[in-house]
Amino acid sequence: MIELPQAFMQRMQQRLGPEAPAFFACYDQPPRRGLRVNPLRLSVADFLRISPVALEPGGILPEGFLLPPDAPPLGNHPYHLAGMFYLQEPSAMAPIGALEVEPGLRVLDLCAAPGGKSGGIAARLAGQGLLVANEVVPGRAKTLRFTLERLGVANGVVTCARPDVLCEALPGYFHRVLVDAPCSGEGMFRKEPAALAQHCEALVKQCAELGADILDSAAAALAPGGELVYSTCTFAPEEDEGQVAAFLQRELRVAL
Repeated sequence: MIELPQAFMQRMQQRLGPEAPAFFACYDQPPRRGLRVNPLRLSVADFLRISPVALEPGGILPEGFLLPPDAPPLGNHPYHLAGMFYLQEPSAMAPIGALEVEPGLRVLDLCAAPGGKSGGIAARLAGQGLLVANEVVPGRAKTLRFTLERLGVANGVVTCARPDVLCEALPGYFHRVLVDAPCSGEGMFRKEPAALAQHCEALVKQCAELGADILDSAAAALAPGGELVYSTCTFAPEEDEGQVAAFLQRELRVAL
């Protein structure tokens, strides 16, 4: 059984009330893995005919599926190495769908590494328009570039810049902006032991402050009438509902 941080458990107990026991019980269940078929390489129908494992619809994207619990590791499978699919959990696919990307749009993925969401965005652009995938950490930006190359993205640009610098250089340019913000990772406790080991309330506060700065930068790069999607993999309200509410208040003050 995972030993959850005490402060996290107290907060979730207060927020969920009678639903808290069911929430904590999920940590004793094995996580479900998923994959997203890459339409830049082949259609979903064609992939399903050759899939190395039985797949179950993930319910988030039409090209997203759940792997069976007993699925073997697929990271080195030839189909994966050829970019036919990307290993991705259904919850991580949600921002791709929320962004409502259409061919021909200009899209910015501001915190893009390792590239799963950028790849999903590029698939929806279908070779038309522009994807700018940014990652501030050089080593992670290299991983991002390799991912997009493997997935066959031909209309994408990988940048390695601070969000404020990049967005100030391209004011009002993008029809869609995704901020999949660095966060305290409370949604990753079952998947990544490091997220559990490093968690503390100071990290939540630090990530909330960083996310606020990135959101303000992202707004500057958004074209009039465009859509900005903000996502995290945490439950902390300071990084989620509170973050969005504070951002909207800042934008309202600017508008007035």
